[in-house]
Parts: sequence; C-alpha cells; structure tokens
Amino acid sequence: MASTAERFARLSTPAKLLLILTAVLLPISLWLGWVAYSGFRNANDALREQSLERARVTARSIESLIARNALALRIAANGQVANQPDPCLRIRQSLSITPAIAQQFRINTDTGLPLCGVGDLGQTGPLPLIAPGDIRLSVAPRQDALVIHDGVIGGIATTILTPDEIRSATDESARELGALTIRDGVRQLSIVRPAEPSGEQQDWATSSWPVDGGPLVIEIQSRVPRVTVLDRVLILLPLLMWIIAALATWWLVTHLLIRPLRRLQRAVSSYNPGDPGLQLPSKVGPATEIQDLREAFAKAVSRIEESEHEMSAALDGQRRLVREVHHRVKNNLQVVASLLNIHGRNAKDLEVRAAYAAIGRRVGALAIVHRNHYAEMEENRGIALRPLLSELAAELRAGAPEQARKLSIDLTVDTLHCTQDAAVSVAFLVTEVVEYAMLNRPDQPVVVTLHRTSDTTARMTLSSPVLVPGADGDRENVQFERIIGGMAKQLRSNLEREPGRYSVDMPVFPPR
Repeated sequence: MASTAERFARLSTPAKLLLILTAVLLPISLWLGWVAYSGFRNANDALREQSLERARVTARSIESLIARNALALRIAANGQVANQPDPCLRIRQSLSITPAIAQQFRINTDTGLPLCGVGDLGQTGPLPLIAPGDIRLSVAPRQDALVIHDGVIGGIATTILTPDEIRSATDESARELGALTIRDGVRQLSIVRPAEPSGEQQDWATSSWPVDGGPLVIEIQSRVPRVTVLDRVLILLPLLMWIIAALATWWLVTHLLIRPLRRLQRAVSSYNPGDPGLQLPSKVGPATEIQDLREAFAKAVSRIEESEHEMSAALDGQRRLVREVHHRVKNNLQVVASLLNIHGRNAKDLEVRAAYAAIGRRVGALAIVHRNHYAEMEENRGIALRPLLSELAAELRAGAPEQARKLSIDLTVDTLHCTQDAAVSVAFLVTEVVEYAMLNRPDQPVVVTLHRTSDTTARMTLSSPVLVPGADGDRENVQFERIIGGMAKQLRSNLEREPGRYSVDMPVFPPR
C-alpha cells in the first residue's frame, strides 16, 4: 500500500488527474453503457415481439378470410344442390349480398360430377371427397390461387382466393412484411414476395402458422429493425464521454497550468543572487492565479534584492568602521611602542631598559596582529599566519638586544588563516619563546613550523635548545613556563613539551 502511494506521489499532476478522473468517471461510464445496452436489448426484444404480433395478426386475417368465404359459400349452397334445377343462380344471388366474399365458385355432386359454376376458377386440382360441413384447403396446381373445397348437403362447393384478395385482407399488416407464403405441403402460393436486399440494417423473423381445414401453413417473414451504427454510438457514448473528458482535462491542465508553472519554475530556478534581474516569462497562460504568482515572485525578488543592497551597504559601512578601528588601534600601539623604546634608550639602569624592551616587543607583536587584521579585512578570511609570523620575526630581530642581534629565526609555515584571538595568542607565544631564547641562548636558532593537521586545526611547533621542560630553573624560567602555558590555553589546547621542542594545536579556517 505504501509503495503504491509512493508511486502515485511520484507521478506528474496531469497523470494524477487522469487517474483520478478514470477512477471516478470510468465506473459511471461503464454503468451508463450497460444501461444503454440493456435498453437497446429490451427495445430489440420488444420490436421482435411486435413483429411476431404483426405476423400473428396477418395469419389470423388470412384464416378469417378463408373461414368467412367457406362459411358464406356453405350457407348459400346448402339445400340448393338437389332441390334446384340451377343451384348456381340461387347461390350467386345469396353471395352477392355478402360483402368481401369471392363471387366465383363451382358446384359438384357428392360423387364429383360438375353441376354448375360461376366464373373461371382455373385448375383446382383433384376433387376430394368431403363430408358436409368439412373443408379442404390446397394451393392450385398453377400456384396462382388458394383453393377452398367446402362440403355441403348433396355435393361439394369450390371457390378460390387469389393473392390480391388475400393481400387486400392483410393490407394494414402486410406493409411491414418481408414475405408471405402459403404452403400445403406440395405447392406454395406467394402472397408477398421476398423484398430485395436494401442498405438498411434490419433482421428478418420467420414464423409459421397452421390453418384449420388441412395441411395448410402460412409462413410469414417480418422485418425486425437492427441496432444501427448510431445506436452503437449511443451505447458507447458514456465511454466516449469519459475518454473525451479525461483527454480534455489532461490537455487543459497540461497546457494552461503545468506548462506555465514549469516555465515559471525554470525562470525562478535559474535566478542567482546578484543577477541583473529576475527574467520571468511574459506568457504564462490565461490563468489569473499563475499571473498573480508571477507578479508575487517578481515583487518578492525585488524586495530581496533591495534588502540585500541595504545589507551590503550596511556591511560595507561596518567593515570600513572596523578597519578604521583596527587602523587606529595599530597606530596607537605603534605610538606606545615608540614611547617605550624612547624611554628604554634613556634609561640608565640595565634592568629598567630590559623591562622597557620586553614590554615594547609585546606591544609591537600586538600591533603587528592588528596591522595584519586590517590588511585581511577586504577578503574576510581572517588573519593570514604566514605574513604575520614573517613580520613578527623581522620585528623581533630588529628589536633584539645587542648580544642577540645574530639570533636566527627560521619559519616553515603553511598558508593558513585564523581568527584575531588565535592570532594574538600565537603572536604572544612566539614572542615569549623568541625573547626567552634571546636572553638565554642567543647563539642558537629558533625554528617555528606551522602545518595543517585537519580542515579546522593546525599544529605549531617551536624548536630551540632553550626549551627544556621540567628543568630546575630560576624565577625567570618558572614565569616563562607559566606564560607560554597560558597562551596555549588561549588556543584551547595543551602545550606538549619535549626537550628542545614545544608543540600546540590551534584552530584555523577550512581551506577554500
């Protein structure tokens, strides 16, 4: 379930919308399609029932026509065969007053001898022996009429029904018939001939209806409308509506919302602080919300740029102020160092002169730190340790007492930067060690190495024979060890003491 939700979340918005519309509309479309199909199926069943009902009505009309003619002929002929010299005259007179009855007939005796007749019946086939009140139906040998043999008292009456007469009795229902045929088992009489094939989409339903009075069968072929292409389209219309709705929604969302938003996203993503301006697309579609979003982006970026300009101006002012402060502090420290140097030269006592020189060296070291901090303010990378230590070494050699003027200070320093606090501690630590070497072992060199040990730390090592940890010394040695230990603690590290070499770790800025 979670993987399905994750896959759905990774889809694009148009794909999500298409899936949601499919989940909502497709079941409704399928249900509506099934309802339409059921309706058309029920309609087809109803049409088929109507077609069968028309065929039933047609068959009953033909049967009624046959029965009416047979009954009329029987009523008119009964009692006339043996009692009248010309029975056909009296029968004709009786039939003439009966509507919708065939007027042509023939009278035969019960042995089959012809007595009389009215009209031309044509060939009617063999004369069957029929009891009075019985009827025999058959198709004429020429298949051009329906022959009715009616048994009467004393003989047999015969009449025919032509296709036109039968067709006239079924005019109302025969219009929807495809074919109408009467069969007697041997011959057939076509009342309505099969229609020629047409372009109309329709089916044919064939039904057979037996007629009393013989092996006569009425076969009726009736039209049943079929489902047309339009009907099929109507059945599929809900599904087509779902497809059209889903595609239209996907197209609208993609072209009117997603593409403008993507253009706006690319424009905002390509913008970098400091660029001349945010270049937003001019055409983002008709959606007013996206247009408002574009304007909001433009206003926000404009306010950010104004704020950055103000902050940059304020930072420049602060930087200039701090540089000025460091410049003035450096100048004041140099003045103090100069005054100490002047007073030291005028002092008559050697100890006082040495004290003035020691204080001057420390003030000079602090002034060098401020001068290097002042020089590095433009790049804001902290204080560079290599030029700081180089300048400090030169300053210490220049201010060394007469007996230590040949003291050698060797530097091996990587390109490192640190904070002002760390630079002050390093400068004081180097000054203390170099001064102690000047006063005690001026003939031996002092080696200062500074190498990076990690991205944020470096190790400074001071090497000189004057550095002897734990040695019994006078008050000056004890004070020296206490001072350099305190400087190491200012660097948040412990001073590692080995004979001839002291090491300490210090914080530095990561490399660029």
